[in-house]
Amino acid sequence: MDTGTTADLTRVYDTLSFVTEHYDRLISIKELEQVSHYSYRNIQRIFKYTCGETIGAYQKRLKVEHAYKMMLYTRETLSSIALETGFANLASFSKAFKQHFGMPPRTAKQGKHSLLARAAIVPLTAEQHLKPDIVYMPPVTVHYQSAFIDYNYEDIELLWTRFMLNSFPAGETHFYGIVADEPLVRENLRCRYDACASCRPENRKLAVKTIPGGRYACFLHQGSYETIEETYRKIYAGWILETNLTFATTPVIEHYAKHPGNTAAVQDLQTSIWLPLR
Repeated sequence: MDTGTTADLTRVYDTLSFVTEHYDRLISIKELEQVSHYSYRNIQRIFKYTCGETIGAYQKRLKVEHAYKMMLYTRETLSSIALETGFANLASFSKAFKQHFGMPPRTAKQGKHSLLARAAIVPLTAEQHLKPDIVYMPPVTVHYQSAFIDYNYEDIELLWTRFMLNSFPAGETHFYGIVADEPLVRENLRCRYDACASCRPENRKLAVKTIPGGRYACFLHQGSYETIEETYRKIYAGWILETNLTFATTPVIEHYAKHPGNTAAVQDLQTSIWLPLR
């Protein structure tokens, strides 16, 4: 899909408006791709890094906030409000409301608490934009283990701790992460993450797959893995909004060129982030 040719946020605003208008029903991936003109993999990340929350979290917040307004300004029952704002039943509404506001809806309705203090979303671009190298990467056969996780430092670090219990040949193994976003509109940016090694471990047999060759936009993250989210923000809330390149639908690849196994200082760690291009 086309990624856009200008640095403005028109497509993000179009997506924001669409979700706002249709918050009370199931929004399909196809609809999001049509309104944003991005693939779902890209619009969910762009939305997260420009708006500060995922599409699914924004939609859920709209549902509970609209429900609360109806509780304040109408005489409708909680069951009716739950259904009108897109919840399957009163139980799912009550659970979501309490998670968001910290109290059951019945308590909020009786007390008329002031719970709507959050400002509206205003999408923002990153202050600093990164510029990638456009490179051709040959296919790479890898041995891997998978986990279905929230993309965050702690979960990925835990997976790699387990993965590195395998005995990989020292000095000749390259390590990769494959970040395949889950194709669902949801609150967290969940993904299937594959920890990969270019060499077979000596102590066991792992599943094997091939990282596809082709053109990639290659970004460099320097330093701790704890700050890699900031590099992604600069990509998805900056560079990707300006480029006229067309993206493939295959997963993002992380190549850990300098990692704790071959680099002593945290500030010297280097991770290449490969965004697949058509």
